[in-house]
Amino acid sequence: METRATILNKQNIRSILFDIAAIAFIYFVPAISHLLSLPVYYIEPMRLMLILALVHTTQKNAYIIALTLPLFSFLISAHPIFAKMLLITVELTLNVFIFYALVNKFKHTFFPILISIIASKLVYYGIKFGLIQWAVLESGLISTPILMQITTTLVFSVYLFLLFKKK
Repeated sequence: METRATILNKQNIRSILFDIAAIAFIYFVPAISHLLSLPVYYIEPMRLMLILALVHTTQKNAYIIALTLPLFSFLISAHPIFAKMLLITVELTLNVFIFYALVNKFKHTFFPILISIIASKLVYYGIKFGLIQWAVLESGLISTPILMQITTTLVFSVYLFLLFKKK
């Protein structure tokens, strides 16, 4: 029979390996986009890694991913710019927070993840609008087509619904 320490070690090892893979993926997104001649950022690679963390690691690790992937991307490539990096960090962290706040209130996980993604996007766009108005950001409000965002949101929600095991 496995001891609690062995199980914790397995969880920690799984989380560490996942984090390394997530960081590597984010590191290589520009190269992957170039090689495939496709805008890979349309699939929201940081949120993809966050969804995978929610399903395959722990709540604590999902927060670590939400807090560190945007920072890592900024530090290795200066992209996104600092203000947008903070904005993405807020969005991803809020996504995790709302998901875990709702997950035990629903029978299934589809609606908690769907609501958490939509709510975090609404906050993201609200703050981004303000930052554009205050000339902190010079980009357009929406850079990823809405249809693509709806598609990825639904795919991520279905994936989490199918694989997330309530503890």
